[in-house]
Amino acid sequence: MVLNAKSKQDLEDFKSYITIEKNFSPHTAKAYYADILAFLLWLGEDECEGISFSKIREYLHFMQIYNYKKTTVARKIASLRTFYKYLHREQKVANNPAENIISPKRPKELPKFLTTDEVEQILNNVNIDTPAGYRNRAILELLWASGMRISELSGLNFGSLNLENNEITVFGKGAKERIILITDRAKKYLQGYIDYARPLVAKGFPLPPVTEETPVFINKTGFRLQPKMVRNVINDIVEKIELPKKVTPHMFRHSFATHLIENGADLRVVQELLGHASISNTQIYTHISMQHMKEVYNETHPRA
Repeated sequence: MVLNAKSKQDLEDFKSYITIEKNFSPHTAKAYYADILAFLLWLGEDECEGISFSKIREYLHFMQIYNYKKTTVARKIASLRTFYKYLHREQKVANNPAENIISPKRPKELPKFLTTDEVEQILNNVNIDTPAGYRNRAILELLWASGMRISELSGLNFGSLNLENNEITVFGKGAKERIILITDRAKKYLQGYIDYARPLVAKGFPLPPVTEETPVFINKTGFRLQPKMVRNVINDIVEKIELPKKVTPHMFRHSFATHLIENGADLRVVQELLGHASISNTQIYTHISMQHMKEVYNETHPRA
């Protein structure tokens, strides 16, 4: 398929905008880039700067014909809005043709979480006899203790740590800074990793002196550990213990929030710890807790 040369340049400029200026996560930036690329390929030789609202509607009809999922369509609409908002800001288009497109309602799904026993089962099956294994245990302990995103964990530098006060500074979505708290147990594993395991993880590769900008978690060649590696670690453990759930790193975040609320934590406090811009994003965990409460009630009450 043909891609208009001017549209291609707009796409590359948009990529720089969302990754550098807007500081989108690599995962989100990749999805937005792919969405716009697919749209431009659909346009073919037509310039993206010259289309109207009706052309966007035509593209939505195209997705409807091919039975795109509602969640996919909603994300593609969000990508188009952001793309044309950027072009409008750069004065390349007179208005945003995607601005008034109504997104399909996404099906409401409650986030999946792990029980405390399931988390402990995963943690206790990490082999800590090797430097990489000890690092992995420290990572999972931190995810469980803090509720941080996997991208935030991957981006941790030594300047982010204040272990004396059980605090870590992370940079979340939109480069928003917040302080998270960790348990004494998580601190013990993190300190043990830093003191003993980290110098041995990259065996045969000399590590530079530690500065505030030095990454905390590294791979076997001494470079910053990427989120994909953490996902692989979790997948291997879950497969080993035959846990009947698909477990992702983000489930540790969901579990962290759910258990805090179940044990009486204030919603505003949980919002701050998770780094949610709106409390409505945090409120979903109250629904999870209620659902879990009903399940326990139905399983345990003699007349249920």
